[in-house]
Amino acid sequence: MVQIMQREAIGQSELNADPATASGVPRSLTACFQEYDIEALDPAQHQHLIIERVLAYGDRRELRWLFTVYGRAHITSWVQQWGARRLPWRRHNLWCVLLGLGQPVRPKERQLWRH
Repeated sequence: MVQIMQREAIGQSELNADPATASGVPRSLTACFQEYDIEALDPAQHQHLIIERVLAYGDRRELRWLFTVYGRAHITSWVQQWGARRLPWRRHNLWCVLLGLGQPVRPKERQLWRH
């Protein structure tokens, strides 16, 4: 029992000790932005890029950060406007269901058969 409590305490300290860049972007997102300098990413200026990558490849902690920074309403409108084009199809379906947007219609250019 004591070991379990110690593990939970260590887990909580790791959650709170997640380092972030000067602009507040978690460093755990470095793998999602391999072609960018994560230190130069600004959550206000690069919001479309950050939302796209975190919705597509982020884990729970990174998603929690995303929803804290941008809010559910802003992310929902982003998924409605840009999700079909900028997210992988399966992730777009997932976020449409989770955000209560209904079943998305697959764009014609992404359909397997045009007939």
